[in-house]
Amino acid sequence: MGDYQQERALAKNRIRRRGIYLLPNLFTTAALFAGFYAIVQAMNGRFDHAAIAIFVAMVLDGLDGRVARLTKTQSAFGAEYDSLSDMVCFGAAPALVVYEWALLSMGNWGWGAAFVYCVCAALRLARFNTMLDVADKRFFQGLPSPSAAALVAGFVWIMDDNALDPERMRWWAWAVTVFAGLTMVSNFKYYSFKTINLRRSVPFVVVFLIALFFVLVSVQPAIVLFAGFVAYALSGYLWSAWVAIKRRRG
Repeated sequence: MGDYQQERALAKNRIRRRGIYLLPNLFTTAALFAGFYAIVQAMNGRFDHAAIAIFVAMVLDGLDGRVARLTKTQSAFGAEYDSLSDMVCFGAAPALVVYEWALLSMGNWGWGAAFVYCVCAALRLARFNTMLDVADKRFFQGLPSPSAAALVAGFVWIMDDNALDPERMRWWAWAVTVFAGLTMVSNFKYYSFKTINLRRSVPFVVVFLIALFFVLVSVQPAIVLFAGFVAYALSGYLWSAWVAIKRRRG
């Protein structure tokens, strides 16, 4: 009788390991839907909806990993699924959105820039996945793909909100797309924010600044979000320049 119960318990454990955790993968699926929705809306000419969908995908992508860690439901399947979802949301979707908005009329220059962004996102994700065990958790190597997507989507969102002619802004769109793509595969270091302890007490001014940020986002979401991610994208260049200056002085 004891052997039978032991075999039954082992069989249940095998079934449990083969299963897929539902909760974190629901967030990943929702992010994937947002990325797909962004592509569909860009094809329909609704570029503001497409840009917003990419930002929604960013929020959902940030939640799935945290939910998995909090509920102890991490799995190899979830990690692979999240990476494939990221490629759609932050690789293919931004490239297609900006291509449909402004790069389409540029011929080879246009689709070339969109492809550069897309392949750089794929390379960035592949490098991230292969360096998980050796990378410094405090920093990302290269601009994270969600931040690069925010640069491209935020630019399209601002231009569309202000009804600016895509033909007049197409070279700016080209420059932003190529810059975001190449920065993803650079060796510049970007702070990961993973070491922030949310349980630690903070000064009152920090809470005030967070509240102020949400107010600004509610008033001018496109401008505030785009400006924030531009600052983050430039921080890697500034940090590398500062380190190089310190080394020369040393």
